[in-house]
Amino acid sequence: MPLIYLIRHGEAAASWDQDADPGLSELGMKQARQVVGEMASRLSAPLPILSSPMRRCRETAEPLAGLWKTDIRIEPRVIEVPSPVKDLKERHLWLRRILQLDWPSADETAPDLVGWRARMLESLCELRQDTIVFTHFIAINAMVSHARNDVRVTNFMPDNCSVTLLALEEGRLSVMETGREMETRVN
Repeated sequence: MPLIYLIRHGEAAASWDQDADPGLSELGMKQARQVVGEMASRLSAPLPILSSPMRRCRETAEPLAGLWKTDIRIEPRVIEVPSPVKDLKERHLWLRRILQLDWPSADETAPDLVGWRARMLESLCELRQDTIVFTHFIAINAMVSHARNDVRVTNFMPDNCSVTLLALEEGRLSVMETGREMETRVN
């Protein structure tokens, strides 16, 4: 039964209405270093590390990969929720709207959100060993809501660098623990 550690990226240097792919802020870099200690205390040996291709996730994964002297495998299917809106100000408003919806309603606001969610689920169900995945707020919520059979887009509020633990058994995800709840804003 593989365990999957979903880690939300550290605080981004800019929000959705400012930058399409920001790196980490100074606080985000500190959070990334802190999650190294948390994972080292939880695990007795290094695990494979997957990351969204977005900068904030890759930069959050780098300190742990450095400690373990391992590579980060970029997994495009765990990327941030795809927005149909290119204008950054409008994209931010779109994101705020979908956070309040259920998955079928959210899918109506953008092409293929349910497909995005299904591809992410597929990527996790392919895992054959315990793995760490650096990903995003809505991506984590998508997997938790699927595992709980809950249609809400926002199932809980994972904080930056919080660790949510899922188990994969016979092709089904279950929630072992949700990560620390949000003290910072979604970015």
